[in-house]
Amino acid sequence: MRIGELAQATGVSCDTLRFYEKRGLIRALRGANGYRRYAPETAQLVGYVRMAQGLGFSLAEIGENLPALWDNPAPDQALARLLADKVTVIDARIAQLQALRQGLLERIELSCPLSA
Repeated sequence: MRIGELAQATGVSCDTLRFYEKRGLIRALRGANGYRRYAPETAQLVGYVRMAQGLGFSLAEIGENLPALWDNPAPDQALARLLADKVTVIDARIAQLQALRQGLLERIELSCPLSA
C-alpha cells in the first residue's frame, strides 16, 4: 500500500509515517517511481507504535523493543514483561515525585525556604 493509503488506514499523517520510517520503526520499499510501498502488516505495526506511545513508551524505547517483540514466538508474554517493567519505572518515578513534594512542603514552613 502507498503512504496515503497507510495514513488513512491507521489514522496518522503521512508526515508521521515518514518520521517513523526515518526512526527505523517501519520500513517501506521504493518503487521505480520512487513512491513508498508498505507491506499490509505495517498498519498493525503503526497501531502498536501508537498504542505503546499512549502507554508512556518513548519512540526510542519502542524502537529498542520492537525487534524482540516482532520475532518472538510468544509476543504476548514478551509484551506483558515490557509492560510490567514500565510499571516498575513509573512506580519509582512516583516515589521520587512524592519525596520531592514532601521536601517542598517542608521548605514552605521554614522562615527562609532556601536554607538547608
